[in-house]
Amino acid sequence: MKLTCHASTGIQPGVAFEPATPLWSRVPTRDDAGHLLGDFMMLIPRLRDRPAPVVAQTTQRIVCVLHARPEVVFADLNLALNLLWISLHPRPHAIIQVATAIRAAVPEAVLIAHHIPPSS
Repeated sequence: MKLTCHASTGIQPGVAFEPATPLWSRVPTRDDAGHLLGDFMMLIPRLRDRPAPVVAQTTQRIVCVLHARPEVVFADLNLALNLLWISLHPRPHAIIQVATAIRAAVPEAVLIAHHIPPSS
């Protein structure tokens, strides 16, 4: 499956069809300057049960949204759990703005959890 998007940011989409290291060991908690990152999860119900072309199209829409958001640092789509995890630079309303943009592209996506780091 090839993922492309016309936006250009530092996000590099990847597709792996093998067991990965646990998410807790891959998710960044701080940016390069040492500031805490915020994160959130979205559920995309029954995505794993859809035909491969639908999964690819949904993934492509998510990638395009993420490419347009410079505050996004990390994203992981776990098809086994139908969960999208996103880590980002915290700023006022960033989580709701990114989640709303994903929901506009993937209407069935639901925000289920978020963490906003305390102000420094």
